Amino acid sequence: MNNKKLWRSMPLALAVVLSNSAMAGISLYDQDGTTFSVDGHFNAFYTYQDSEDKVADTSTKTSRVRMGFLPNYIGFNVSKQVDDLKVGGRSSFWVSINDSNQDGDGTKTDSMIDVRQFYATVDGDFGQVLFGKDFGLYGRSNIFGDELLMGVGFAPAASSNTTFGNITTGYPYANPTAQITYRSPVMSGLQVAVGVLDPNTTGTTAAGDSNSARFETEVTYSADYDGVALKAWVGGAAGDSVTSGVDAKGISYGARVAAAGFALTASGFDQEGISHVFASNTLTDSAESEGYLVQGSYTFDANRVVLSYGQTEATAAGSSVTGQDDLTGVALFHKVNDNLGLVAEYTVHKTNNGTIDTTETDTFALGATLSW
Repeated sequence: MNNKKLWRSMPLALAVVLSNSAMAGISLYDQDGTTFSVDGHFNAFYTYQDSEDKVADTSTKTSRVRMGFLPNYIGFNVSKQVDDLKVGGRSSFWVSINDSNQDGDGTKTDSMIDVRQFYATVDGDFGQVLFGKDFGLYGRSNIFGDELLMGVGFAPAASSNTTFGNITTGYPYANPTAQITYRSPVMSGLQVAVGVLDPNTTGTTAAGDSNSARFETEVTYSADYDGVALKAWVGGAAGDSVTSGVDAKGISYGARVAAAGFALTASGFDQEGISHVFASNTLTDSAESEGYLVQGSYTFDANRVVLSYGQTEATAAGSSVTGQDDLTGVALFHKVNDNLGLVAEYTVHKTNNGTIDTTETDTFALGATLSW
């Protein structure tokens, strides 16, 4: 994996609060069936890293103040009841707090203001239709269920953007993409989502050839059995490209069981022709990748302790070498109140080129989050 290229191209991460359920936020207007609200998130972390290049036998120590996996953002939500239909929309703007960093040539990095969501919704007895730009369906719940979402996770030392959470170490990123998506009503805990998405491919398309649209789906199930909360999901993606000859397909899955303060989450994916970094860039090449994430947590009083391990194996197109990235972590989340939280986290990130371990990075992070 080319980490340098990945750091520069990495889009902003995503939030569990950005599922299509109603936002909590702050209500600014609620009258005559019309509502308008705003929600947002701020965070900053101090990170200390000890990175070792095992091939060159060198090490680097780095201290920074930076964003975590979930970036700073502000979102606006509107809805209006019109007869039997509820029409609405959301726009969210994501920013970097590290935009004052200087590149090596002295130029200033981009401000990283990014519109991750800009979509409309129509709800009725039939379910919901969403059209516009939103996160993809494939692998969506894998990320939303990450217990380190509000923390740091894999933290490239030179990144001026967010950290990676468990992207590349357990799941790919459900990149925001233009789409038309249908979600069924929740039926006895079961909900089905299907969408057609822009293929968002890169490279030159030969004259007369074209890429198909990308199709993604996710089925989720939630239930409570005598105090035992269960959530399970399975997702899929498919697409093809006449030009590159790629037949892309993937499956994602997972489950979470919680009771008496304890929770266990396990998820995974297996795919071909889909980037192990950006899941929504489906039609890329014939690369293959698979991975999994296993996490346990215990919540007591205002605290949540998390143990986490994630791994991704990836084989580039035309290569017989399978590389591996894994992340082992432990974190403590303390809830000061409903809006303010404190985080302490320690992770170990390792890479392997298929033969030997090549790098190891130990990261210690302390930070604060504020959401409404």
